[in-house]
Amino acid sequence: MDKTNINEQAVLLATQPVPQHVAVIMDGNGRWAKSRGLPRVAGHRKGVERVRDMVTACVEKGVQYLTLFAFSSENWRRPMQEVQLLMELFLTALDNEVKKLHKNNVRFRVIGDTERFGEKITSRILQAETLTRDNTAMTLIIAANYGGRWDIAQACAELARRAMSGEIDPQSITEESLEPFLSLAGVPEPDLFIRSGGEQRVSNFLLWQLAYTEMYFTPVLWPEFDRTQFEQALVSYAGRQRRFGLTGEQIETARHA
Repeated sequence: MDKTNINEQAVLLATQPVPQHVAVIMDGNGRWAKSRGLPRVAGHRKGVERVRDMVTACVEKGVQYLTLFAFSSENWRRPMQEVQLLMELFLTALDNEVKKLHKNNVRFRVIGDTERFGEKITSRILQAETLTRDNTAMTLIIAANYGGRWDIAQACAELARRAMSGEIDPQSITEESLEPFLSLAGVPEPDLFIRSGGEQRVSNFLLWQLAYTEMYFTPVLWPEFDRTQFEQALVSYAGRQRRFGLTGEQIETARHA
């Protein structure tokens, strides 16, 4: 990238709104490791370093929420050895990285069906969330044993229970009725979705919440997704017109009203 393009990007980033909420599928750890003759877990460890860099960049840019798809409900189908290593890596991150997050005033949350992780991990998750719950610089949300369909189903189940108990009139149920029971209740929907690694799909991630999110797909593998790559994603976002079902003319009229 030449100096002129870099300067143009800097101006665009300085003058355009930053996404309030960024959601990321961190794809490519295994392929990165394989291309270097390393075990897959080496790619996951390198991926943790990128998470650390991403959090720092988001805080500096003013992003308020960063949601990372760390472990899907489908990932249990992977080889048992890899799953065990991922659980060990998760524990290590909970022990080490959360302290750094707290020091930097970052709140830590986990969404997903965490009961399957067992008492040791769920206990560490609770400790981490309790430790950081009053932090205000940014909120880092880790989606672990999470699936978008699971999220919608569990919210519907809770809504059904309340309807059966008489707390809610079934005839009055709307989209807004469901949202308080979703995993990201109280959090603004993602403005920007990033997927590294070249695949162009959402893979059962935040299916409800991504309805109007701007998508950014890159072939760059997650262990190589550095600050420069993130800024390119922000530049792409800044150059888009978010319509939410309206026409471009309506958006421009509202902007200049």
